[in-house]
Amino acid sequence: MDKMKQETADLTQENIARIGELFPNVITEMKDENGKLKKGINFEILKQLLSGDVVDGEECYDFKWVGKKASIVEANTPIRKTLRPFIEESKEWETTENLYIEGDNLDVLKLLQESYLNSVKMIYIDPPYNTGKDFIYKDKFMMDKEEYKGHLGMYDEGGNRLFQNMETNGRFHSDWCSMMYPRLKLARSLLTKDGVIFISIDDNEVANITKIADGIFGEINHITSITWQKKYTRSNDSRFFSSVHDYLLCYAKDIAHATIHLLPRNDEQLRAYRNPDGHPKGCWKATPLHAKSGTNVDEYIFDNGVRWKPPVGTYRRYNDETMRKLDENNEIWFGANGKGTPQRKGFLSEAKEGVSATTVWSYKDAGHNHEANNELKNLNLAGVFSNPKPSRLLKYMSKLITAENDVILDFFSGSATTAHAVMQLNAEDGGNRKFIMVQLPEPCDEKSEAFKAGYKNICEIGKERIRRAGDQIGKEIEEGNRQLKLGEEPKKPVDIGFRVLKVDTTNMKDIYYAASEYTQNLLTDQISHIKEDRTDLDLLYGVLLEWGLPLSLKHEIEEIDGVKIHIVDNDSLIACFSESVPEKVVREIAKRQPLRAVFRDSSFASSSDKINVEEIFKLLAPNTSVKVI
Repeated sequence: MDKMKQETADLTQENIARIGELFPNVITEMKDENGKLKKGINFEILKQLLSGDVVDGEECYDFKWVGKKASIVEANTPIRKTLRPFIEESKEWETTENLYIEGDNLDVLKLLQESYLNSVKMIYIDPPYNTGKDFIYKDKFMMDKEEYKGHLGMYDEGGNRLFQNMETNGRFHSDWCSMMYPRLKLARSLLTKDGVIFISIDDNEVANITKIADGIFGEINHITSITWQKKYTRSNDSRFFSSVHDYLLCYAKDIAHATIHLLPRNDEQLRAYRNPDGHPKGCWKATPLHAKSGTNVDEYIFDNGVRWKPPVGTYRRYNDETMRKLDENNEIWFGANGKGTPQRKGFLSEAKEGVSATTVWSYKDAGHNHEANNELKNLNLAGVFSNPKPSRLLKYMSKLITAENDVILDFFSGSATTAHAVMQLNAEDGGNRKFIMVQLPEPCDEKSEAFKAGYKNICEIGKERIRRAGDQIGKEIEEGNRQLKLGEEPKKPVDIGFRVLKVDTTNMKDIYYAASEYTQNLLTDQISHIKEDRTDLDLLYGVLLEWGLPLSLKHEIEEIDGVKIHIVDNDSLIACFSESVPEKVVREIAKRQPLRAVFRDSSFASSSDKINVEEIFKLLAPNTSVKVI
């Protein structure tokens, strides 16, 4: 039986394999840091094969910063970590399809590569803006532990999580770029072919993040840069200009497949349509007969004798035949007196079902910061989070990009506005969108309102916000259904739950010891490679990650002759982590013919026992993939 690796994919080796498929003769062997042989690329041979198409030297267009090469390597480096479930901190664990994941988002993005590859329709991130006061994620390639100790912030035993990126830091922009690059690189892999990412940013780093995103997604996939009006009042104490906006960079994974939905017309837009002449096609609004560029002085005479030619510098939109048909069908308006400048009637019945979004989002349409603070206040969370985004902004994005069953990811989730918006939008349009929130448990300042209210870190705030917002939305649906008018359909309940998962070290013991480090006790200890503090549920979610199964799948527990088995998604996977698995239980699992089955390696006393299990599955479930951990 194959043994599960219990580590993320080595993206570098996967890339080497792809190159090897095209150019087998460039593949060579090299030793890794442990002295073991691995595949590598002979770049000199590759250059020869590509001849004049290889860029070599400084004369090429490229965005560089201190630490870029290391950040590229970091994106591809595998990790031996896992996600551990915490049912007691979750809400509606058994039925929800939403996820809240605590931990460094770089680790999380690596861990999700198999389970959510090409699966996320929309990503929204609101990363640190690098203002000189905020924290940024401190990755291991930036500086060693001794260098790091001199910086304000927090660090773990590896000395590599957060530091306060002050303007006095000589690597102010480089550290920030190195933090963003691998995360965006990994995020792109999670997007569906028609997926879209929005990146919230301000003037401090908009130029740099645009260059980074251009490099990762491709300039051709830059859909637009949006200006969002985050404030409706100015600050007169500003030194130069009062900043009332942020930017939202919008990139497609593949612009050839991306679709931006139309927005429904608002009341003001609908009021522009009227029908004063009782036209059988219904309400209309007048639009010019000319376009704004070019020159066309051709005159046209309408049936009522009105002579018209386009203004200087413009041209006619329609030829004589079309003009005649419009005139005959009473689709030309000549003003209230019937002799004015002719205009075409544009009928609402013939128009598109909505309007295109613009690149400037007013606070009237997409919310504002004051509104965001009020949302927290209405949930009795006033003052516990700085600078939250309004849920209306996230709903506005989601309407443009997503359909009812799509997955939305936010890996800088902060106060969990995105989760709130997803639940609210589902309540409004009956959708079943799923959210994945990712947040590092940054500690709350002991002087902050959040800490005084009992919240030790940002994750505690985010989870509580989702709980309270979900309860509020659920009550609103119930109340609305009680007040339905005759013939109105009741709204269905929405998913207001979430599964909490936390990044932790691998479930497996470190078994890579030098020969001199082995002792008799250590050899005895290796009978089971699984850490003693890990539960069946911990092991199950580690298996889901490695096998590339979504972490929101339905999970049931059964017992066969007193042995517990875990059934995921109606026999997509059956797992049994008992210390001893009788043959009868193995046969019963095989009879169900699951797509996948997994056991503890230590459950079987000898190699012959493992061979027996393989033979049972070959006989009863030949198409089942069987592995051990």
